[in-house]
Amino acid sequence: MKPLLEMRSITKTFPGVKALDAVSLTVMEGEIHALVGENGAGKSTLMKVLSGVYPAGSYEGEIHYDGKLAAFSGISQSEAHGIIIIHQELALVPLLSIAENLFIGNECAKYGIVNWHETFQRTEALLKKVGLSDAPGTLVDRIGVGKQQLVEIAKALSKDVRLLILDEPTSALSEKDSKKLLDLLLELKAQGVTSIIISHKLNEVRSIADRVTVIRDGATISTLDARGEEITEDRIIRDMVGRDMAQRFPERVSRPGQTLMEVRNWNVWHPEHTERQVIRDACLTVRAGEVVGIAGLMGAGRTELAMSIFGKSYGRRISGEVLIDGAPVDVSTVDRAISAGLSYVTEDRKHLGLVLDETIQRNITLANLPKVSTYGVISEAEENRVAEGYRAAINIRSPGVFQKVVNLSGGNQQKVVLSKWLFADPKILILDEPTRGIDVGAKYEIYGIINKLVDDGRGVLMISSELPELLGMCDKIYVMNEGALVGELTAAEASQERIMSFIVRS
Repeated sequence: MKPLLEMRSITKTFPGVKALDAVSLTVMEGEIHALVGENGAGKSTLMKVLSGVYPAGSYEGEIHYDGKLAAFSGISQSEAHGIIIIHQELALVPLLSIAENLFIGNECAKYGIVNWHETFQRTEALLKKVGLSDAPGTLVDRIGVGKQQLVEIAKALSKDVRLLILDEPTSALSEKDSKKLLDLLLELKAQGVTSIIISHKLNEVRSIADRVTVIRDGATISTLDARGEEITEDRIIRDMVGRDMAQRFPERVSRPGQTLMEVRNWNVWHPEHTERQVIRDACLTVRAGEVVGIAGLMGAGRTELAMSIFGKSYGRRISGEVLIDGAPVDVSTVDRAISAGLSYVTEDRKHLGLVLDETIQRNITLANLPKVSTYGVISEAEENRVAEGYRAAINIRSPGVFQKVVNLSGGNQQKVVLSKWLFADPKILILDEPTRGIDVGAKYEIYGIINKLVDDGRGVLMISSELPELLGMCDKIYVMNEGALVGELTAAEASQERIMSFIVRS
């Protein structure tokens, strides 16, 4: 087996920050190579150097591809050599068909006229390769995220891919869709396609990777060979964070108090398909000092429940009651929900949780502007004081609070979202996939923030697709399936098997 890719002593500097410091990476032909590290370690930056997003001349070091020195000036040049990168935020056009997305910029055309028969024929063949049976004319916004990932891979295959790079490909997928994607990577490997996968899901990394390279603080720490030794998650984590992590979840003594929030007989209908009920007679309670989890498969209605409670920001014909401290409250708008003591950290931080082109300072104060204003005029000095306080308190890693959040790592962006809602001073904090797409070190820090909140007497309602996370953090877990809460388990009663048994039986 010979090297397909060698990146030698790659150094990439941004103003005031050395993102990569003499990083080296060797990928053998026909292998699946995992690239892991904490958020901000430099993984995505390294792949952007490789694919020409950061062109030759903007970095130091050498790239050797297929035995030759490579100097890509842009993505189109790297793609011409068979290097295809699929980013975490998929680059599909929702209102175009699958066929149009597969061949956009690479149309089956002659003299400027698209040959639709050939386009659809080639699309069907490519979809068959990735295990999709959807019609080529299906609009992309009509298929789920799991299928969209497979469409992206089909798009890569249409370009005669030799080296496929996937950045967090399963972060938004269900367990079933994740397995389907990983199985496909193994099939592509058997067909001679080399892959680099960036992932925080270490169990997935261990299941498919031939070798694993760990990057920390912009430098290569180790490359582990799964074919010659057993690679444990603890070993990977130690190299990622620079220390042993005896526990994945910080210890907390559970001391639930009085009921803070009660939801009674909550019903919600779909905002567009008004005959479809998405939440059915949901009842739940959250006590002071308690972390309450909601488990369920993708599509069970967990996010719809959370959003409808938080200012009725999802759904129609919503009925039921929300009580805070035993008294009914008005949650008919987001403003009123915030005033009642609710905050909601969305699962989609980039589109719904942050104003990416604004500073850390502006994002943190956004949900509670009156607190930094006098007679409607915002005090920049007070904004700065508040933001600096949160930056220090929850360890937002940045040069200062005037940095734009678009330039932060995923873990630090999540801390900014948390800071925004903590500044709103909630009694109940609803967390929807609070650690999605962030590394084990940042996860541990966020778990510590959650524990401090409940130690201060607040309540937390946490939605997570990671059952170990719910089992490690929650005092009580509700199980949701097809819009209904079908089970309730205490921490002592809960296990992955018992949670799944509720879903299967309902």
